[in-house]
Amino acid sequence: MNQGKRPSSIFASSNNNIYMDLKDVIREHALHFLPAKSLMRFTGVCRDWKFMIATPFFAHKQSYSFRTISGFFSQVSHGEPSFVSLNPMAYGVPDPSLKFLPEPVDIRSSCNGLLCCQGRTEYKAYYICNPTTKHWQKLPKPDNDHGYNPAVVLVFDPSLLTFAAEYQLICAFPSEMEGHEFEIYSSSKGSWRTSGEILFGNRLIRPNSGVYANGTVYWLTQYDKILAFDLKMERSQLMNGHGTLGVKDGKLCTTSLHGLKLSVHVLSNAYTNTMQMHSHTKAWKTHEIALDHSVFTDPFYDRDAVLFTGNDVVVFRGKDLLYVYDMKTKETKHLGHASNNNERRAPNYNERLAPNYNERLISYVSSLVDI
Repeated sequence: MNQGKRPSSIFASSNNNIYMDLKDVIREHALHFLPAKSLMRFTGVCRDWKFMIATPFFAHKQSYSFRTISGFFSQVSHGEPSFVSLNPMAYGVPDPSLKFLPEPVDIRSSCNGLLCCQGRTEYKAYYICNPTTKHWQKLPKPDNDHGYNPAVVLVFDPSLLTFAAEYQLICAFPSEMEGHEFEIYSSSKGSWRTSGEILFGNRLIRPNSGVYANGTVYWLTQYDKILAFDLKMERSQLMNGHGTLGVKDGKLCTTSLHGLKLSVHVLSNAYTNTMQMHSHTKAWKTHEIALDHSVFTDPFYDRDAVLFTGNDVVVFRGKDLLYVYDMKTKETKHLGHASNNNERRAPNYNERLAPNYNERLISYVSSLVDI
């Protein structure tokens, strides 16, 4: 009888070893790919996980590994920010109104888990924060006047080799020489500096239109032109393009909505304006997407119906609702109401170019990045 029980005991011991090995595999190779909200729940699994998730090294590793769009901060007309999650079970922030900051703010930009906000008092200071950890930094006063609704873009590229979160804030501001200059804040140096580059010509930069892709910052200007500023070379140029600026596969893209069809144009060659005449090289590669008419029931015929494109996610508005389209799963879902102020009429193109226009939908990545 004893011999009959021995194999069962050995099998149980083997299962226990497998369980322990699996737990170690998850801890070492899977946890850092999860969003911050899920990780906070997993701190209750065991003491080892709790201590590991709380370490600065794990936060650094998670901020590098997790890049999925988790949701959007929405803000209208200097009101309090709110957060719309793409998956409430997995994504969220503890204080969507950002009241942990020392003053009321307007959200200006975001990048890989960090937000750039601007205060409303004194000289309207910039704050860089992580809404998940509630950690923040106040930036020194810029050397130049950035204007009422500054064209700022936050740039943060997490790196495994750089433990500290190093970021830049770039502002294209009107020059006294009838053009635009560029002021750059570097977190590693803790100071602002003005680039020697000037793009001549009086062009209005569309508020909240800036994006960063592959070493270059882009803004949408009037007359269907895109202002590009190369961060490494510190050179600027104007490009042809129309639609809402975004990022797809690490490259600049523009997205527009035409009835029940999304048109996504991905930049394939930014230098076609320098090619020789009669060159067949195309600047943009086009993707046409047919939307599900059973879900998208209130088409909004406006050139600015698309609000965001990035990480294979497109957010656009109907007459009354916001929609999100996943380019991987090809699914269209409702995201919420199209306006926080319950206005049925959306602003037109000229209103969006106005300096006091202040409607924002800012993407956020649920990250543990520390600053």
